[in-house]
Amino acid sequence: MNVNKATIVGRVCHTPELKTTQSGKVVCQTSIATNFSWKDSSGAKQEKTQFHNVVIWGKLAEVFVQYVEKGQEVFIEGRLETRSYDDKNGGAKRYVTEIVAENMQMGSKANGSGRAPMPADESNGAVKTTSTTAQEEEIRLEDVPF
Repeated sequence: MNVNKATIVGRVCHTPELKTTQSGKVVCQTSIATNFSWKDSSGAKQEKTQFHNVVIWGKLAEVFVQYVEKGQEVFIEGRLETRSYDDKNGGAKRYVTEIVAENMQMGSKANGSGRAPMPADESNGAVKTTSTTAQEEEIRLEDVPF
């Protein structure tokens, strides 16, 4: 049995931007910050922040860019993918692991103003969008604009 599933809830690190690949596919690359806290041996609370690279394709990317803001809490569910590229400065091969989002739910905004504005056809407390694009189309390396 094989399972490749990643689920995170965190805050968006920068204003989302939509890009278009050479083949006309839309994509958003963003970072989501999550926090892990624990008590050390002296009982003092410690906290560490992790930054997760997230790639969002198609209609899900369009919704993400339209409704999500920097600092907003989001739930991301997807799969892990590792890709390689040649470093611009030395030509060395580099690797990056990203979460390719398949589902997304919006949470509270950074200023605590509640949920993000919802599309007119949504009626529940959070917007859940499912991307079928990632499952139906093969994503080629030359389509990745970054």
